[in-house]
Amino acid sequence: MGIIAFLVIGLLAGLIARALMPGNQSMGLIATTLLGIAGSFVGGFISSLFRSDGNVFDLHPTGLLFSVLGALLVLFLVGLAGRSRRVHV
Repeated sequence: MGIIAFLVIGLLAGLIARALMPGNQSMGLIATTLLGIAGSFVGGFISSLFRSDGNVFDLHPTGLLFSVLGALLVLFLVGLAGRSRRVHV
């Protein structure tokens, strides 16, 4: 049951992050789920910065709020990396 809940939270976080991020993110259901899962791990890292009881570099999934925040950060970074940079010669 844990893996199914992890996938559902990942899908929800990915959908919410795509809805909140301006612009067009053309990705399917699987990519949206993977975005939410990556956001969950990034959100887990961010939330571990605010806690003093754990190791900062522990990779662990987190709740929906930090999963959405992490997915927004991942979308932003992917958007920055996807921009074409022109070289003027």
